[in-house]
Amino acid sequence: MRKLTLKQTVPFLLLASVAIGAIFIPSLPNFDDGKYNSADVAWIIVATALVFLMTPGLAFFYGGMVHRKNVLSTMMKSVVAAGVVTVLWVVVGYSLCFGETVNGFIGNPMTHFFFKGVASGQPLLPGGTAPLTIPLLLFSLFQLMFAIITPGLVVGAVAERIRFTSYILFIVLFSLLVYAPLAHWTWNPEGFLFQWGVLDFAGGTVVHISAGCAALAGALVLKRRKTHLEHKEIPPANIPYVLIGTGLLWFGWFGFNAGSALGANMLSVSAFATTNTAAAAAGLSWMFFDVIRGKKPSVLGFCIGAVVGLVAITPAAGFVAIPQSIFIGFIAAIISNVAVYYKQKSTLDDTLDVFPCHGLGGMVGMLLTGIFATKAVNAAGNDGLFYGNVTFFLTQLKALGIVVAYSFTVSFLIFKLINFIEPLRVSSEDEEIGLDASQHNENYGHLIVTSNGNIAEEEPA
Repeated sequence: MRKLTLKQTVPFLLLASVAIGAIFIPSLPNFDDGKYNSADVAWIIVATALVFLMTPGLAFFYGGMVHRKNVLSTMMKSVVAAGVVTVLWVVVGYSLCFGETVNGFIGNPMTHFFFKGVASGQPLLPGGTAPLTIPLLLFSLFQLMFAIITPGLVVGAVAERIRFTSYILFIVLFSLLVYAPLAHWTWNPEGFLFQWGVLDFAGGTVVHISAGCAALAGALVLKRRKTHLEHKEIPPANIPYVLIGTGLLWFGWFGFNAGSALGANMLSVSAFATTNTAAAAAGLSWMFFDVIRGKKPSVLGFCIGAVVGLVAITPAAGFVAIPQSIFIGFIAAIISNVAVYYKQKSTLDDTLDVFPCHGLGGMVGMLLTGIFATKAVNAAGNDGLFYGNVTFFLTQLKALGIVVAYSFTVSFLIFKLINFIEPLRVSSEDEEIGLDASQHNENYGHLIVTSNGNIAEEEPA
């Protein structure tokens, strides 16, 4: 039996301490005095499940685009966030996002420590004026699904070269130091961006800009893959995986955006419609733009474009009308397409173009929310620049600058810190073998590590 190091035992010991500590947390009765709306509860339960479905969808989407010797390691990094973030969320994550504010910057970690008062508490957020029509526990679970998928988005930029253990540590630090503050600023009624009147319906800043900027930071710190340095073109492992992933993401995104209305109401229906429309327009826009650039229409192009449209409409989904969502999807796909083209000519090794697609897509969506938002769709929102409100557009622009600067800077420091603790990047030999075999002793059908430690070739069945 091989000797374990301290670094190898720490994750298990931390989880064990949390599990044992949880035994002594007192149980309280569920709070239900008949004030909930049954239709709202039913819809948000479904929406929560839909958002969770996006995580395996993302795994297929990313897994299909990498080299086949890295398929499983890429998919694993997306899915493992469901485990890490869930435990972290129950212990302290939800409290940091939606607990009582500390100067509008972060939630008090003790407000809902180990979900204290969540299952039995009043359905009212700190600083909120109207109670939720769903249990606070259901709201927290819905928000958990957003927290799970956000670090998973970063995987695409650092794929094929990051150590699994280093990525686990990244999930923890990113969730606590980047995601939680941004969620508090934007969605907690006591957060300072919320107080400014910044609108982000379902996560343009909190999810996509934060993940996109973290992806850029990770790509810069990890530096370029050997194949990237040698200008080798790596074919996608499995384009049908990408198509399956796109379908699951598109389907799950209805929960992501329409569920953010937090009720079975007309706003939810409107957000559902704008989400579908923007995705459709963006998929076509990316594909047709490729054609006028001399390329052939491709499955990959339509899929990537559709996801960019989903990203761009996310902050705007519950604030803009359906016709304007066509333009949002159309223009976002073109901007991301052009950004990918120039990125490919640069030395930046963002493996699956996370920053051009998610980062820039989220930024475009935030700004277009500032332009096309209208109170005719959502009275709790605002009128944008298109309707004469310059002040609101400038507020969105200012928030965008703050979120980009904070997300990139803190994420860059997180990657540097992890690299100081242990190497971020796998060895050149492990990179050559592929992360499926070297990190997980598994294979998608290319190289495996045999029981005696030798490398063997195995083709998929």
